[in-house]
Amino acid sequence: WFDPALHLLYALRGLRGTPLDVFGRTPHRRLERRLIGWYARLVGEVLARLSPATHAVAVEIATLPDQIRGYEQIKERNIEAARRRAAELLERLRAPAATAGAPAAVPLGGAPPAAQ
Repeated sequence: WFDPALHLLYALRGLRGTPLDVFGRTPHRRLERRLIGWYARLVGEVLARLSPATHAVAVEIATLPDQIRGYEQIKERNIEAARRRAAELLERLRAPAATAGAPAAVPLGGAPPAAQ
């Protein structure tokens, strides 16, 4: 019974993203579409402030979407965590003089860079 249902979904793939996309109307899908604009604005600000002094923070901001994984509630928690982290990093990006001479940023989920 599963094969016909999958074939039907495959045949209706052309409806994705159109007003007839019934799955695209869920609050979760709407949130995912809003994330695209949020990330584009975030990267726009990062690029406007990019310099050698802000490079490490900019890279960390650029990798935030990698942290947004999972389904439904798990993904929503990860989205909130990424937004909070983005706000923290944007504060650092907007005030690079305050972080001048500070140690290099620790990558998300990683260890600090090795001393040379």
